[in-house]
Amino acid sequence: MTIKEKIAECFLVPVVVIDEAEKAKDTAQALLAGGVKVMEVTLRTEAGLKVIENVVKSCPDILIGAGTVLSLAQCKDAISRGASFIVSPGYDTEIVDYCLKNNMPVFPGCVTPTEITVAYKAGLEVLKFFPANVYGGLAAIKALSAPFTKIKFIPTGGVDNKNLADFVIPQVLAVGGSWICDRKAIKEGNFQAITDACKAAIKIVSEARAKA
Repeated sequence: MTIKEKIAECFLVPVVVIDEAEKAKDTAQALLAGGVKVMEVTLRTEAGLKVIENVVKSCPDILIGAGTVLSLAQCKDAISRGASFIVSPGYDTEIVDYCLKNNMPVFPGCVTPTEITVAYKAGLEVLKFFPANVYGGLAAIKALSAPFTKIKFIPTGGVDNKNLADFVIPQVLAVGGSWICDRKAIKEGNFQAITDACKAAIKIVSEARAKA
């Protein structure tokens, strides 16, 4: 199964912000216990790279990617630590080109027809749509998918359990969000809350898929 297929199967991509690297293993295990086998560790904290390294070593069953990748240097560092995919908030030519040359899945943020065209011409088929709630959400994704029929989106920002079911449509590969893996819960060591959040989200996705 490819990285893209694994993400599509799970449908949920927790945006994980961890301040202390030693909590990486417990966080990953909490996600797995809740049925979520994917995590996007952001590089917003100094612990980010170490978190990726720790998860790769301790939880091989989880697919881990690096998020908030803002430079080629960060991209290379994340890959060297074991990241299986790269996510950036915007389209960075250096990052995209490097990932494509090295067969590394990369999902840059693209929200306008011009940005999507650039990504499409580069050969990308999956794009992050961020922040989804600011740039039109589901209505925008459906409208953009009309001319860009081969593009799948990973909307992030403004998606939660209240509207998650609405995003279970063919144009959406998966959804990203921090609500599945709360930063405060990690800080407090409340890993059961993370597992419970995962189970609740998976139930919503499963029911939506059954109705589709």
